[in-house]
Amino acid sequence: MRDFVFNGLPSRVVFGAGSLSCLERELDALRIGRALVLSTAQQEKLAHRIADSLGERCAGVYPRAVMHVPIETARAAREEASRRNADCIIAAGGGSTIGLGKAIALESGLPLLAIPTTYAGSEMTPIYGITDGGIKRTGKDPKVLPRTVIYDPDLTLDLPLSVSVTSGMNAIAHAAEGLYAQDRNPLMELAAQEGIAAIARAIPELHRAPRDATARADALYGAWLCGMVLGNVGMALHHKLCHTLGGSFDLPHADVHTIVLPHALAFNASAAPEAMSRIARAIHADSAADGLYELAKAHGAPVALKSIGMRHEDLDRAAELAVSSPYWNPRPFGPAQKVEIRELLQRAFDGVRPD
Repeated sequence: MRDFVFNGLPSRVVFGAGSLSCLERELDALRIGRALVLSTAQQEKLAHRIADSLGERCAGVYPRAVMHVPIETARAAREEASRRNADCIIAAGGGSTIGLGKAIALESGLPLLAIPTTYAGSEMTPIYGITDGGIKRTGKDPKVLPRTVIYDPDLTLDLPLSVSVTSGMNAIAHAAEGLYAQDRNPLMELAAQEGIAAIARAIPELHRAPRDATARADALYGAWLCGMVLGNVGMALHHKLCHTLGGSFDLPHADVHTIVLPHALAFNASAAPEAMSRIARAIHADSAADGLYELAKAHGAPVALKSIGMRHEDLDRAAELAVSSPYWNPRPFGPAQKVEIRELLQRAFDGVRPD
């Protein structure tokens, strides 16, 4: 067995149907007095439901989270938390809302409690991302790791099927890269393979019956594991490309992950054969890259960047941005590999099978 170092991240997870009812108990455990509830405009109803359940313990609702956490939005939300004398942030929703909660926690030090309603997985990580001037910058800080995460599958029963599939693929991407990360370890490899398998099992069931409670629980369980992997190991080529495409070209986060993942895996296949074998086994496919491409396509997810708003004339700039400050990757992709990365982006743009 190879040498490794494992640092467990301190977090509390409450999982189960109806577990939203445990919210006040969890706030008591954190010794919280007044919590500001965050959401997107689309999930304001859930935010107000939470606020109503808290009564005087709610400092207010801030339903203005948006994709990629623009720095202007982050600053406004921090000011709102301060103005309302909040001593905690509750982020109810997907990656955009939890990302905004992290941005507040980063500067204020306020504890963050997350209630995920998608399969983004960011609730299990100390990773934050803020977009400033069209560039999405990421970092790690223990202050942004949610103190408690409440996973209630009931809150995902009405998640649209299209979002369910792309959100699940987003989660799979976190675990897939964890299998070939520079700082991977045996525990995270087990979590990654189990998380990928759970989501790959759930997606066809949700396609058949979107409100199937077992499939919803499986998908959320898989998202927890995949998010935990992302929080404990480093990111590589796939995440670099998605951060570039999302932050600089304002493309939908989960859709970008869904489209790019098969092509990033194909690029890395020869440099990480063991990881590819684990992924293929988890999804019951002969090839990791081709299997994930088929999983997305067969269940109605987008497979081409051109279908989600990417412009062909921006591909050169995207390749330049990606290679100018590359993450570690089992197969290098710095400036010397710009042509290869540009070719990868072209395939993702066209939506062809990974090569």
